[in-house]
Amino acid sequence: MGGREVNWHGKRVTVAGLGVSGVPAARVLRGLGAEVTVVNDGDDERARAQAAELEKLGITVRLGDGETLPEATELVVTAPGWRPDKPLFTAAAAAGVEIWGDVELAWRLRGPDAAPWLAVTGTNGKTTTVRMLASILTAAGLRTAAVGNIGVSLLDAVTGEETYDVLAVELSSYQLHWAPSLRAHSAAVLNLAPDHLDWHGSMEAYATDKGRIYEGNTVACVYNAADPATEELVRAADVEEGCRAIGFALGTPGPSQLGVVDGILVDRAFVENRRERAQELAQVSDVQPPAPHNIANALAAAALARAFGVGPAAVRDGLRSFRPDPHRIELVAEVAGITYVDDSKATNTHAAEASLAAYDPIVWIAGGLAKGAAFDELVTASAKRLRGVVLIGADRALIGEALARHAPEVPVVDLDRTDTGAMSAAVREAARLAQPGDTVLMAPACASMDMFANYNKRGEAFADAVHALAAERA
Repeated sequence: MGGREVNWHGKRVTVAGLGVSGVPAARVLRGLGAEVTVVNDGDDERARAQAAELEKLGITVRLGDGETLPEATELVVTAPGWRPDKPLFTAAAAAGVEIWGDVELAWRLRGPDAAPWLAVTGTNGKTTTVRMLASILTAAGLRTAAVGNIGVSLLDAVTGEETYDVLAVELSSYQLHWAPSLRAHSAAVLNLAPDHLDWHGSMEAYATDKGRIYEGNTVACVYNAADPATEELVRAADVEEGCRAIGFALGTPGPSQLGVVDGILVDRAFVENRRERAQELAQVSDVQPPAPHNIANALAAAALARAFGVGPAAVRDGLRSFRPDPHRIELVAEVAGITYVDDSKATNTHAAEASLAAYDPIVWIAGGLAKGAAFDELVTASAKRLRGVVLIGADRALIGEALARHAPEVPVVDLDRTDTGAMSAAVREAARLAQPGDTVLMAPACASMDMFANYNKRGEAFADAVHALAAERA
């Protein structure tokens, strides 16, 4: 089944899940003439409000039952977060019904002159890299947008009236799992670390889904030279003839790589005579904040932009003008000589390790929902930087046990509370442990939903607590 070629009129399509992807998918399909039924596990106030809006368009919405496949379904379009082992998908497979994600639907609905996609995935750094990439493309005078898992619906981008020269696309492992036809112009896998294994079932399955982003690439497969698993995904991919493997590294780059030399981001991939020449792109100081993992993000974004033909001046200007989203190694304040940094987005061990590597010495605020993670490697890698640790959240004991094994000399405060004042208490305990010149870093290495609605709310609570402390000590 194609996309534009499909006669959608009267086709019975089931959309699995409301929310950021399901609602646009249902609307677009109904606009194409499909008979759409939306099924959703939840039946809360928000879902009922969304259902009421969709029903006005002639869309059937079934709340509180996302398990049963509606009768006569010819195609399922699923929200990316729905697990592959749900009974609805089992029933669809048994009936020979295709299952697409919203990204697959968007890809299939692209017009003949549609903008190419520069796609990014990885365990960490996706949103920052995609937004850096969009900033660079804009600096080059190209019509672009940062879309996908970043919060802007790809469906809106490919079916709306606005036209683009190129799209910067963030894709999660969930989205890639349900997007078998996707063929990007160029793509990057930033890094691979255990995450969402409860959804994928194994690290191998998780990596395989990430690697789908390279399938059919036409110009460049960008990989992390410090993470061999990403290069292995390039080797396994079936790409178009002439597509190149392009690495990025924080040190001196080899041929067909981007890297860093004497504080300068350089390109030895998209230049003539790359064995002997390198093109200066930007200064490390052009990247804010210039933490090592953020420099890596900048190199990946630059590699994709260069693969699309963007010149070095636009790379520099795009990086200079870019500022990261909140709660990503964000400086909150300096109080009594102590720096307070919010990296609430560090929701897994890989992200937290990158954040901890950017500062020394550190009083670390950590904890939350571990999602099955182990913390021994993280603590071992970071122990020498730690002045102290304040533990919060449901699974804080797991981090505490790793600290006891690998950093027994580091003072640890275990906060056994989840009330609204818990973050304020954590900041005050961190301030007590810290000395002038230290950084109090909230990089929890865990998800937030045990205490907060999301990582944004957790970051806001941290910032509020820091500002309250600053006001008291002014």
